[in-house]
Amino acid sequence: MLLTCQAGFESLLVRELAAAGIMAQQHGPGWVVAERAPDEPAFAHLLLPDAVEVRGESVNALAQRLADFFLTGIRGERIETAWPCVLAGPAELVGLGRRIGAVEKAVLDLLRKKLSRVAKLAVPDLPRGVGEARGLFGWFTDFGVMQVARTARSNGQRRMADDDAAPSRSYLKVEEAYVVLGTEPQPGELVVDLGAAPGGWSYSAAKRGARVIAIDNGPLKGGALNHPQIEHRREDAFRYAPPAGPVCDWLFCDMVEEPHHVLRHIVEPWLARGWCRNFVVNLKFGRVDPVALLSELRAPDSPLTRHAPGTRIRHLYHDREEFTLTGRVQPVE
Repeated sequence: MLLTCQAGFESLLVRELAAAGIMAQQHGPGWVVAERAPDEPAFAHLLLPDAVEVRGESVNALAQRLADFFLTGIRGERIETAWPCVLAGPAELVGLGRRIGAVEKAVLDLLRKKLSRVAKLAVPDLPRGVGEARGLFGWFTDFGVMQVARTARSNGQRRMADDDAAPSRSYLKVEEAYVVLGTEPQPGELVVDLGAAPGGWSYSAAKRGARVIAIDNGPLKGGALNHPQIEHRREDAFRYAPPAGPVCDWLFCDMVEEPHHVLRHIVEPWLARGWCRNFVVNLKFGRVDPVALLSELRAPDSPLTRHAPGTRIRHLYHDREEFTLTGRVQPVE
């Protein structure tokens, strides 16, 4: 199995696998090869089960081997809807982008000659969200070496489109988190954003029509400043508690704080008391062992396990040294 990740974090993916009893066989910039993977790896972005290595010194040689692999694999299948044809590789290999584009074009040219109707249904992107997809997937581990598979499992991470009105790049993280969770704030829902400034996450919810209470002593900026859907309260996020009444629909929290402090004083009380229905929380791991933190988050006595089973823990495409937690809270009886 090939697992991809954000380049520079492959050693942490190797350690995450080892903690689950899985030894990595090879790894390089943005990828790891192992016999298998756990169900919900945090650092992995894309998983290619039953990946096969193909080699070719030229674009045409690689394209021919990919076409042969795909044509052999679809024998007996009936393809009538769009299917993903996704080739990628680490940006750290200078010039690889041009090769990827050339190989992709050459593969589709070959497929058009054999199965024109099927080739026309190819799309160059994964389906949005978490889950498996069937098509043709290839990852370059070197200029002339690829790992290819017919099936890919996406963990939901993907590059998001920016918004000029967004106050900060953190806007991209919450936009990506919606993809992982499979839902997003709706018009009229209530969002509490703890540590909101400069307001990227608040703006993301408000542009969808949600009502936002933004808690931060710092100023809001950009599209969040004076937004009619955003009520800015200059209060301490760690001391804020929602008033009695209807439960808020969303808790947002993205603060540069020690992760255990956020878990103890925000995540634990908000989930245990049922103050929110859904949440997106970022935990910074720059000063702690991220693999040890993962074990704590997944432990039976973790507030996530007890109050929000099924929480997805991800290192997102737009994350740096942080995990994004997305989930739904069990109703408090």
